[in-house]
Amino acid sequence: MGVPKTKSERYTYADYYSWDDDERWELIDGVAYNMSPAPVRRHQQVLLRLVRLVSDITDRGSCETYVAPFDVRFSADEETDTVVQPDISVFCDPSSLDDRGAIASPILVIEILSPSTSHKDMTVKLELYERHSVREYWVVNADAPWVMVYRLGDDARFRKPDYYRTGEAVVSEVLSGERIALGDFL
Repeated sequence: MGVPKTKSERYTYADYYSWDDDERWELIDGVAYNMSPAPVRRHQQVLLRLVRLVSDITDRGSCETYVAPFDVRFSADEETDTVVQPDISVFCDPSSLDDRGAIASPILVIEILSPSTSHKDMTVKLELYERHSVREYWVVNADAPWVMVYRLGDDARFRKPDYYRTGEAVVSEVLSGERIALGDFL
């Protein structure tokens, strides 16, 4: 089976896993989202710098950092209808991972905005990550530049986001209060 012909059909992970590797796709609640074209060079520069900083932190502990393309499913069920590829995801529980990627929620997700995905990152994925109890969700705007950090509250809802700008450092609660200066990656 090839890639989906329309976005109006509902798909599962079993469908997704059978598609050709020529294009990158995400499924959110059964809806297929094409991730083409590839991100621009600036996106890749920021991604590389940020993944180095985050992985330096996680390498000192028991967590692991992954970079897209890395499939994050929220269930091991082949009939799950959601699989995403965040720019960066962090997992601290080895049972959250299998040979195909992740089968549970990451503690941290970082998405770097791109013109083709920014609306989805700020709406659809924000709701998805909240629903699946991702403890911290960073939205990085490399062009502005700013970082918006959503943190899961005791009520299992994202609190009002914290904004960080050039000259400031993001403080990550899930990474033991580590500080990452925006100037180090933006």
